[in-house]
Amino acid sequence: MGSAKKSSAARTARIEEMRRAEKARERRNRILVIAASVAVVAGLAVGGVVLVQSQSDDGGSTASDAKGAGKFVTDKDGVRAWKGELGRNHVTKAVDYPATPPVGGDHNPVWMNCDGDVYPDEINNTNAVHSLEHGAVWVTYNGDAGKADVDALSAKVKKTPYTFMSPVDGQKEPLLLTAWGHQRAVTGADDPAVDAFLQKFVQGEQTPEPGAACTNGLSK
Repeated sequence: MGSAKKSSAARTARIEEMRRAEKARERRNRILVIAASVAVVAGLAVGGVVLVQSQSDDGGSTASDAKGAGKFVTDKDGVRAWKGELGRNHVTKAVDYPATPPVGGDHNPVWMNCDGDVYPDEINNTNAVHSLEHGAVWVTYNGDAGKADVDALSAKVKKTPYTFMSPVDGQKEPLLLTAWGHQRAVTGADDPAVDAFLQKFVQGEQTPEPGAACTNGLSK
């Protein structure tokens, strides 16, 4: 029990430290996002015809993730780890991810807010993957998930920084937890694997950009 309390306290302290670092980055990130948005709008205004032609030439609006080849390997703790290189390029097109929901790969320049945000509708995968890159855990569910479990997980997410939640109708399991390069199915909100996953992967060692913002992104 004492060990669990110490572990929880350590995670809380780590998250608070990340939040302080995040606030220091928010101003810089806001400027970068605005600049990127202006550049995209300007590019669309000036080169709209060229863009349409380019999309026609490459077969449409889907951009395949060339570094997405790989497979899941299940660890002893039940977590599926992606064995394969995950791209980290910023793209403005959709990405054909090899897993649903995706565990990483090329993504949109703007992240989904992941400071305990719960989204009632499906969100854009490319924005969600950017949140994973920042060290967030994405809680997802499909139509087979029980309402009680969805409500309980929503309440947990709302109290946990660097997490976010949304439905994903295309996933096979009713309830999934996803971090960058890792994923686990859980049986319900009271499954001990939920807290274990959050403890290990919220701003965990897998995070490509530890301390990066989970606010000032998209809130849909």
